[in-house]
Amino acid sequence: MVMKTASRPCGKVKQYGQGRDLGNAEPYQSLQEGKNMYHDFESHTITRRSFLKGAGAVGAAGLLAACGGSSSSTAASASSASSGAAASSKGLSELFTYETSGREIESWNMLYSQQAIDFNVTTNIIDGLISFDNYGKPVPALAKSWEHNEDSTVWTFHLREENWVDNNGEVVAPVTAQDFVDALKYVLTPDYASSNVGLVTAYIAGADDYYNYYVYLNNANTGVVDDDGTTYTADASGLVTVTAPDGTASTYEPLDFDTVGVTAVDDHTLTYTLTYDFPGFLSLLCYLPYEPAYGPLLDEMGDQYATSAETMYSCGAFYLADYESLESWIMKKNPENYDADNVFIETISRIYNAEAAVNGPEMIKRGEIDEATIGSDILDSWLSDDTTKSMVSMDRPNTNYTYFYMFNFMPYAHEFSNWSVEGVDAEYEPDNWAKAINNTNFRKAFLYGINNAVTLAVSAPEGYDGYKLNTITPPNFCATTAGVDYTQCGDLANITEFFDEAKAKEFRDAAIEELTAAGATFPIKVQLPYNPSSTDWDKQCQVFKQQLEGVLNDGFDFIDVIITEGPADSFLSAVRRNGKFEFLLCNWGADYSDPETETDPFYQAEDSRGMRYAYLRTGVEDGFITGDTADTIMQYMTAIEAAKQITDDIDARYKAFADAEALLINNALVIPRGMSVPAYLATRLNYWEGQYASIGFSNKRLKGIHVLDHYVSMEEYEANRDAR
Repeated sequence: MVMKTASRPCGKVKQYGQGRDLGNAEPYQSLQEGKNMYHDFESHTITRRSFLKGAGAVGAAGLLAACGGSSSSTAASASSASSGAAASSKGLSELFTYETSGREIESWNMLYSQQAIDFNVTTNIIDGLISFDNYGKPVPALAKSWEHNEDSTVWTFHLREENWVDNNGEVVAPVTAQDFVDALKYVLTPDYASSNVGLVTAYIAGADDYYNYYVYLNNANTGVVDDDGTTYTADASGLVTVTAPDGTASTYEPLDFDTVGVTAVDDHTLTYTLTYDFPGFLSLLCYLPYEPAYGPLLDEMGDQYATSAETMYSCGAFYLADYESLESWIMKKNPENYDADNVFIETISRIYNAEAAVNGPEMIKRGEIDEATIGSDILDSWLSDDTTKSMVSMDRPNTNYTYFYMFNFMPYAHEFSNWSVEGVDAEYEPDNWAKAINNTNFRKAFLYGINNAVTLAVSAPEGYDGYKLNTITPPNFCATTAGVDYTQCGDLANITEFFDEAKAKEFRDAAIEELTAAGATFPIKVQLPYNPSSTDWDKQCQVFKQQLEGVLNDGFDFIDVIITEGPADSFLSAVRRNGKFEFLLCNWGADYSDPETETDPFYQAEDSRGMRYAYLRTGVEDGFITGDTADTIMQYMTAIEAAKQITDDIDARYKAFADAEALLINNALVIPRGMSVPAYLATRLNYWEGQYASIGFSNKRLKGIHVLDHYVSMEEYEANRDAR
């Protein structure tokens, strides 16, 4: 039996509120009303209420257009038909400058990073095998064509001619199939601690055995002893022996990378061999561990790869020309890119500013930058001012992320072999909290007591119902062979609106009785952190506290929601991964077009000790989670394992995953909130020209987008949307 080790990291994670992370919106019943709101936008003074009502409809219609069919096969064809605004006469010499909040890019290394704030940028400097047009249709990128064998387990990609360029834009070498092989080897090298390794080991033949062997070898060489007492030793030949606490030993022979199912047949032919006919493989290739990197540079730089502009090469639409941490970075158009004719921005300049929420809009007024977020605190004044009202629009809706609340099921300090969790500070009474979250009625009081419309209304004062979700997976993500939406499959079809004050109080009263018997004290402290650099997150926390306490503290002092400010930089590492929260708003974005991807924050394989959002299985294995809650969690894990085995019947596969997701939600192990609300912007970009995808990060690419000679109004935004 292959024994996993505590030092083995798992798949990628996402961060709340990454720049313009947008969500999809369900259709509104009065879409035409929203359209008519802008018929005479420039000549009328409108109220914020009217503006937002129309804006909500714009967001919804934008989603429908984005998901619709089209005969267009490339982003270039769409961008050439740009409408609603003329491109700047400056053409390719145009400079696009924007200011960001105090959240610095953590890593330029797409083979290592696990941060959406990183991916949103690096996707512009590295191209993968495939991409998407601005309707969401897969199109060739570095691969000009591909095919697979009869059972879809061997995929062959034929590469186009492409070059690597350095930070001066000078050609270094051609991009070859070996660059994809070398990049995957880097991901599967434990010393580099890639956070995305789980997206490789689960699907590429031989990858799991190869990675495990080198994890075990590292453990042997460094003297690691697992929490359960498992030990590792290696002899001179490299044979690793893993000894379980009961003395049972397993041995592992050294493995070469050629045992992994990725092969450079020649310079322009690449093959992947899968462990099984995984339905989402082609879409998975849009995610970062499958992107190329120049092999000789990887060998030279090792863990210092992509730590500066000088230590990485680019093959995307842009190259990184300069980078100064906590100051700025500059990307320039890559003239060597195969699709350079469809790149209309010459230079992208990012200015780091910890006070961008305040300074950005003022810099817009002075014409110093080309884009800034217009927060809810100033939106009224901008809309009522004749000089600024026509400068406000919205970002393009993004179907990539959904948001949900998580309980911290492991609130204590915990040592892993490759990292440690500090846990909840004593002032928030972790012992009391541990009793509470092991009580199903306590969690269900939250599930039925939270009115998601309240927090969503902070960002979408009108139309917030269109962003609410009662599931983790959003609608329109995938459908059965009969066209039934995944959210209407299995037990998910029975889930409706949860918010119900009467039910919430019933669960509260049951929890009070049970928790009192268990020795808990009231009110139960609920630490709720937020990232100060994420627009309006603090306001959402305030209205959340007021709303939930208003329901659950009616007649009894049940909970005390304590809002805490986390760090602007490295929020994930400092808060969620460090266990320094009790209740937290989290988000997740699909990596590929299959419901298995939506299980990643919650599912843990047996003995896997990776960084998941809630440490659910770890909590059961280590005794933090007990009783009925532990039984439900293990039932969920078993259900996911069974669903993953179904690969030859899509309908049965979707039902199995839907049943498991419903189990998670109905037992309040996770509480859905909703989809991203498109940000209000002052921008000179027509984002409807760009690439679109509900998975990966193609929709953050600026290829195909023009910089305009003015800021986009909502009327123009709508016209651009309708012209697609």
